[in-house]
Amino acid sequence: MLHYHGTPLTPRKEMEKLKGRNFCVSYAQTQDASWCIENAQSIMWDNGAFSAYTKGKEFNKVGYLSWLNDKLYGANWAVVPDVIGGTVEDQKAMMKGWHYPDHLSCYVWHMDLPIEWLKELVETYPRVAFGSSGKYWKVGSPEWKYRADDAWDAILSTNTRPWVHMMRGLRVCGDRWPFASADSTNVARNFKNKGKEKCPANMVNTIDSRQSPLSFKRETFGFGQT
Repeated sequence: MLHYHGTPLTPRKEMEKLKGRNFCVSYAQTQDASWCIENAQSIMWDNGAFSAYTKGKEFNKVGYLSWLNDKLYGANWAVVPDVIGGTVEDQKAMMKGWHYPDHLSCYVWHMDLPIEWLKELVETYPRVAFGSSGKYWKVGSPEWKYRADDAWDAILSTNTRPWVHMMRGLRVCGDRWPFASADSTNVARNFKNKGKEKCPANMVNTIDSRQSPLSFKRETFGFGQT
């Protein structure tokens, strides 16, 4: 499982300790993009739709597509534009105009949308992301876990082997779901917590040491799942 650590992370001297790691750079905050191109093992380019949504701003699709033009090479890949809280039709409309190769792209399935839409995505594209939404907004909640179990059962039923990424999901790495990758801004946001300062490099080492299983098996403990 690849772990993508969210940026920006300041001060730069702390960022320097993380050379060679995998990073997530959002279109909403691009200040570390050049440094990551020079120093990251690989980069996940996020469309910034989540940030725009939480701040009540409109997502700039045209600007995002243009921004990616000189960045989608090698091991780097990008999140296809999506609509937070939108319908399947909204997602399909937002996906139109995406002109980058599929192997450099990641299409988002929002967890409150139908499982059939997830199956269509994994049967069509090589890389798909889970986006926590609706009543599944909180990653790791009981509702989220039940939905993740159902989603993985559905993926297995398609007999495909897609790369599945978990948005905002490093907290569930090492659990029962076989995500190929996940991202989080945990380190950038929390290493400077007053009175609980931590070394970001040590935090990254701990996170990166946790790996997901190769296959999914639903776990049952009495009534329902954990």
